[in-house]
Formats: sequence, structure tokens, C-alpha cells
Amino acid sequence: RRIHASLKKAGMVASEKVIRRLMKEENLAVRCVKQRKYSSYAGEISPEVANIVNRDFHAEAPNTKWLTDITEFSISAGKIYLSPITDCFDGLAVSWSIGTSPSADLVNGMLDEAISLLKENEHPIIHSDRGAHYRWPGWIQRMDAAWLTRSMSKKGCSPDNSACEGFFGRLKNEMFYDRSWKGTSIDEFIAILDDYIRWYNESQIKKSLGWMSPLEYRRSLDLAG
Repeated sequence: RRIHASLKKAGMVASEKVIRRLMKEENLAVRCVKQRKYSSYAGEISPEVANIVNRDFHAEAPNTKWLTDITEFSISAGKIYLSPITDCFDGLAVSWSIGTSPSADLVNGMLDEAISLLKENEHPIIHSDRGAHYRWPGWIQRMDAAWLTRSMSKKGCSPDNSACEGFFGRLKNEMFYDRSWKGTSIDEFIAILDDYIRWYNESQIKKSLGWMSPLEYRRSLDLAG
């Protein structure tokens, strides 16, 4: 369906049935590879936070409900970690940080950038899992200073943050799985990953957005800065 929509936007006429047949003839299919999810849970190191989002990943406006998590990439050169914030309004990656360690600096730097993009009257809910990064003083202090509301999944319950998991799954299916990363340096991989997320925001069309990318959708509503 995404290929059909892309061809239609480019002015090329072909039915979905024809596209399915051609893809089958050329053995073109989306691969789905499951890997063990990176876990940052380190015990109950600060008081429990309620699950305010409660699996409702719909938002009526930008910057009202954000999701965050960390995912791991393992290549021959080493491990790389991605920490993004995505917006429930349209799936836009609001900010992200990439590094070789799942440290407090990784998530705090991402949060600082996201906060810098907010208008004075914007104070979104930020939903996360129960990982240590979201329970350390630095994260909590930043949230409180910006008047942001914390929301957390239940322990070990990935469906509570499934929309963010979906972003990771789409990303890995499209740019990571089924490719050989042998000979790719960590710096090269980080650049490729960063380019993909920028492409995702600008060009990755989504059925839920009327076959527009997140930024195209915001521009259509006169919401893009």
C-alpha cells in the first residue's frame, strides 16, 4: 500500500493488485526479525509513577503527548543506542540522541533538545517504561522545571508503550535488518541512523496521515515551524 501511494503521489498509475503481483514476482517483501529488547530496568530506584497514558496513544494536537524509550543496535564494530521522543499526534520524531552508551547524558540531552522546541504554553505528558534513565534525579529535575507530566508503563509490560515500540520496529525493518553492517564503523552507522530518522520525518508516508509524512501532514495543517 505504501508503494502504491508513493507511485500515485509521483503521478504513476498502477493498481494495488498489479503492485502486489510485481512484488511477488520479484520476491520483494518486508522482513520482520525479532531480537531481544534492550532493558534499562534497574529496580524501583524512585517512587512509582502512574500510567496516565494507559495505552491511549491518540493526541488531538502536537506536543501534548510524547513517548520515549531506548533501543539497541549491535553491529560488528560495537553497540549503538538510540533514544528518541516521538509525538502521538503524528508519530514525528521530536528529538533524538544516538551514542555508544545508554547513559543519563543520552536521554537527558534528548530531553533538553525536545524542551527547547516547546512553546511557553506547551507542557506535554512524557510516557516511558520503568527504565532507570527516567527515574534518575537529572531526568526528574528537567521534567519538573519544564512543567512536564511523567507517565510510566507497568513493569515488563511492553504493550503499555507499543506505539514507541512500533516506531523502533519500523525503523529496524527498513534500515537495519537484512543488511550487512560488516566494515561499517560506529560513526558511519550513527550518521546513517540519523539520516534515516530525518528522512522518516520528512518523507516516510503513513496511511493514518492520508499518505503524508509527519512533516507534510503538519505543513498541510499549517503546524510546521
